[in-house]
Parts: sequence; C-alpha cells; structure tokens
Amino acid sequence: MDLFSKLKAMKLLLIDDDQWIRDSLSIFFEGEGCHLLVVETAEDGLEELKSQDYDIIIADYRLPGMDGLEFLKRSQEINPNAMRVLITAYGNSEIFSKAYKLGVQDCINKPFTIETIEESLLRLMEAGEKKN
Repeated sequence: MDLFSKLKAMKLLLIDDDQWIRDSLSIFFEGEGCHLLVVETAEDGLEELKSQDYDIIIADYRLPGMDGLEFLKRSQEINPNAMRVLITAYGNSEIFSKAYKLGVQDCINKPFTIETIEESLLRLMEAGEKKN
C-alpha cells in the first residue's frame, strides 16, 4: 500500500503543545502533499472538529488544560469515524489501556521518528481496509 497516496485524500489533525513536533510533522506531511492541520491545545482541536471532519486525529497525552485522553474521548462524540492515535512520553500500561478502551487505535511513545508515525498510519490504513 502506498501510504501517502492514501493520505493525500484524507484530512489529518495533530494536537501537540510542542512547537517542534507541530512544525516538524507539518513540514513533513506538507512535503508529501498531505493535509495536516496542527493545533496547540485540546480545546483548539475540539473547536476545529466542530467545523470540519477529520479522517485521522493524532493527540499528545500531556496538553495544557484538557489532556489528550479526554480530548480523544470528546472527539469520538463529535467525529466518531476518525482513526485515533495517542502520542506520549509518559506511556505506561494504564494509559495505553485507557486509550484503547476509548477507541484509540494506536499509541506511540515519545521520542519517536517519522518512520514510527508512518508505520502507525500504515497499520491504521490497513486495518481500515480490512473492515471495509
């Protein structure tokens, strides 16, 4: 499967308070011709979801204000068909268990590489194709 040819037709949302991660992933995905919107807070992410549906939502666990798990829970109510990924530097079995119970399809530990993101998105896309 050519990941980026599939992603070009999709809308991705990234919520992370780390400017470096937002900028790096934004530049990378833009270079691949993909639509990735980046926001700094969960509250900004919820506002964005009220105005537009996204196919893939990637959220950091530790955010100012509302944490990533609460955001992903609320995003499920607004945009139930989106695939969800949690990224965290604080990954442990309790957080991952909560995430999977909320319908998160993948969890990524920080620090991560762009290859880690690609592998996660590829798994999501392949799982989505098997469902259809």
